[in-house]
Amino acid sequence: MEPVKITDNVFWVGAVDYDIRDFHGYLTPKGSTYNAYLVVDDVVTLIDTVRHGFEDELLSRISKVIDPAKIDQVISNHAEMDHSGSLPGIMRAIGADKPVYASAMGVKNLHGQFPGAALNLKDVAKETPRTGKYTFQFLDTKMIHWPDSMFTFLPERGILFSQDGFGLHYASVDRFDDQVPAELLRRLAVNYFANILTPYTAQIGKVLETVKSSGLLEKIRIICPDHGVVWRAEPSKIVNLYGRLVSQKPERKAVVVFDTMWHSTEYMARELTDLLGSRGVETVYLSLKHCHRSEVATEAYEAAAVLVGTPTINNQMFPSIADLLCYLKSLKMKNKIGASFGSYGWSGEGAKLVQAELAAMGWKLPSPEVRVQWVPQEPSLEPLKALGKTVADEIDKIVTAS
Repeated sequence: MEPVKITDNVFWVGAVDYDIRDFHGYLTPKGSTYNAYLVVDDVVTLIDTVRHGFEDELLSRISKVIDPAKIDQVISNHAEMDHSGSLPGIMRAIGADKPVYASAMGVKNLHGQFPGAALNLKDVAKETPRTGKYTFQFLDTKMIHWPDSMFTFLPERGILFSQDGFGLHYASVDRFDDQVPAELLRRLAVNYFANILTPYTAQIGKVLETVKSSGLLEKIRIICPDHGVVWRAEPSKIVNLYGRLVSQKPERKAVVVFDTMWHSTEYMARELTDLLGSRGVETVYLSLKHCHRSEVATEAYEAAAVLVGTPTINNQMFPSIADLLCYLKSLKMKNKIGASFGSYGWSGEGAKLVQAELAAMGWKLPSPEVRVQWVPQEPSLEPLKALGKTVADEIDKIVTAS
């Protein structure tokens, strides 16, 4: 339970959760971290806490730097329970009367989440945290990704404490970006952005513009998020990636995702994958029997087209497909081409219902759904081939236009 020095007088004192695999419906195959930071000055400040159950780990790391009772104040950048769940217990350990600074909405949310706790909550807009040699600046980042969210900047060290912004889910002994392969970090960052931050791209874009226009970006030397690695080698790399992701600019890529009962819809998915691939489209084939909905969201995020296949069961789409579409709809992805397909026996509503859900997402639908009764055979595949050609043509158009 050793702390990690980030720079002089600033330490990572968080917790590593190697075992978590489900983060409110989002698959985290590499676990996660709950990052907290200790700023040791004339006034000692703890920035964020950890998930309930990891209090001892946090306190153990703090105690290797300083007696926890010597912490003077806490800054809560984000009130979600993976960063505040341990707050009442931590305050009992360091002194319940000590101030906890948050945004106005953070104060409200923390009161709501811990109604029985006697927390000394302070609104940073009304009362400035005490400082010594170091000072704190606060940036309102409302709805990135909660109404209470804010960034804290330590100008004397050029450190941005960015709560869930610029984070990723990754449990490791490695604390810094230069200790992890760059391609793995990019993959994990896209996965995190696609599954958590996509609905807030407009707000994130505005914050990025504020950071750049204010000159703050040039002052940032280190970014300390609440999940994953600390960006010390090239913090501009993750900022630039976010700039790319908020645009939702599609690539020449398609995702073919499906579920199947007796392999007929699977056969159609394979045909579509071959058809699109033969047109030079990067095509990702995903069976929901073998992958999670959050993996689909990650692959779909930078794709131009998502083709969804379902059999019909009891006059409905397959349950796993309904689950996927509900999840994707909540993410509000833009600039997408959609298409639906599927096999059926005596009734074929499944693909039609998928088509309606894709339309409700606001995705472009260049073709009606393609349905094949019973087992697909060569004559019945002509509409599927036409769908593949149409989607490939539309991908070329949307990528060129972007």
